[in-house]
Amino acid sequence: MSENENYDANVSLPENQIVPAYTKQQFQVVEQVEEKTAGFWMRFWAFVVDISVVAAIVGIIVNPLFHLFGWNLSEIHWYSPMSIVSGLFYYAYFVLTTKYWQQTVGKMIFGLKVKGKTGEKLDWLTVLFREVVGRFMSNKIPIIYLMVAFMPKNLGLNDFIADTMVIQEKVFIKRKKEVEIENPENDDFDPQNSISPSI
Repeated sequence: MSENENYDANVSLPENQIVPAYTKQQFQVVEQVEEKTAGFWMRFWAFVVDISVVAAIVGIIVNPLFHLFGWNLSEIHWYSPMSIVSGLFYYAYFVLTTKYWQQTVGKMIFGLKVKGKTGEKLDWLTVLFREVVGRFMSNKIPIIYLMVAFMPKNLGLNDFIADTMVIQEKVFIKRKKEVEIENPENDDFDPQNSISPSI
């Protein structure tokens, strides 16, 4: 056996190693076009119109029925028949119009529409949380409505609860957004410094 062929049987060859590939993180500023959200005053005046519509419906349908059956219209307690029936009409109006048209009469007049945050169609559970739970809480503490004026994207409490937002139809704005480039080209790649697995 030649001198060059001598080797130590106890010395093992280096194991294959996986070397992580490093990429440079790069960001790019892009302009995105998105629908404009409805501000406080537009939503306020739409709500005023909706309250007027509900009052008209109650006056046209409920009041004559109460007169017909001789029920008391003057009671103002929350548990009085008039309060309960008016409340049912109030919530039913907002639930049904939002579910089927994504907008009430007031929102139609001002060109507003309720949408899911990701643009999906509103389902019954979303509408019930928004128009019953969220609206009930806001009606009990009216100052909550002011959230719309200060929160990002003019979100109100009912929007947070139901994961929705109110947008202006056919009105768009441009926003600058920084996005990450996932696999940027690495111009500094040096094949001399690269490490390849041992065989």
